[in-house]
Amino acid sequence: MRFIKTPVEGAWIVELAPHQDPRGSFARIYCEQAFADAGIDFRPVQVNLSTNPEPYTLRGLHYQRAPHGEAKYVQCMAGRLYDVAVDLRPASPTYLAHIGVELVAGGNRLLYIPAGCAHGYLTLAPDSALYYQVSHPYVAEAGAGVRWDDPAFGINWPATPQAIADRDAL
Repeated sequence: MRFIKTPVEGAWIVELAPHQDPRGSFARIYCEQAFADAGIDFRPVQVNLSTNPEPYTLRGLHYQRAPHGEAKYVQCMAGRLYDVAVDLRPASPTYLAHIGVELVAGGNRLLYIPAGCAHGYLTLAPDSALYYQVSHPYVAEAGAGVRWDDPAFGINWPATPQAIADRDAL
């Protein structure tokens, strides 16, 4: 695994290092010690799968308010998507900064998002799926969100959303 810093403090692109042989390949997706060696304290307690049949479906930008903040480690399992994290931590040196990265099924790139950041994504292909591990169980009362197109963030989405939940469009 290779950890690549991003413009958001504490967010990392994680590139896998698959071992290839005649049978195919093998790659370690998560290793607590490798994360610790990179200075990342992450222990997943929940795993989620989001499926999206239509391209240009937008989900987010969501987060959980403290003390229920959750770090996320995301991977595209099917299709293709543009994944975004926005730093909402007022004390962070990268407050309001964002990272956007394209994730593809079968690719060797994942995104680690620290607690205190909002997360969202836009599908770029039909039948896209996002698999993600989280550091804190979901707490409905702590759920919150910010507008996906808020000019304060300056996110340059690769396409205009065609499907979006009412709560995300407000």
